[in-house]
Amino acid sequence: MNNWIYIAVMFAVSYAIRILPLTLIRKPIENQFIQSFLYYVPYVTLAVMTFPAIVNATQSPLAGAAALVVGIIAAWMGAGLFPVSVLCCAVVMVLEFFLVH
Repeated sequence: MNNWIYIAVMFAVSYAIRILPLTLIRKPIENQFIQSFLYYVPYVTLAVMTFPAIVNATQSPLAGAAALVVGIIAAWMGAGLFPVSVLCCAVVMVLEFFLVH
């Protein structure tokens, strides 16, 4: 019985988060701070969800952190998604080979 209560509460919260902004905000947002805040919310959310996984997905957190730094530098220099991911995987493979063995 408790599971149904949990599901109902999760449904209500998820529904409210999606519907309340549509019903309460009828005119365009003109505040520059709120616009920039809302613009960066998806990027921050993605970063918060993926950062711990990047560091903890490897056998050595040092290898994950090094791959993260290399990936950020490669992306900053204009590399695409596939080359960045291949480069990060190569960094993890090389570092774990030398760190673990």
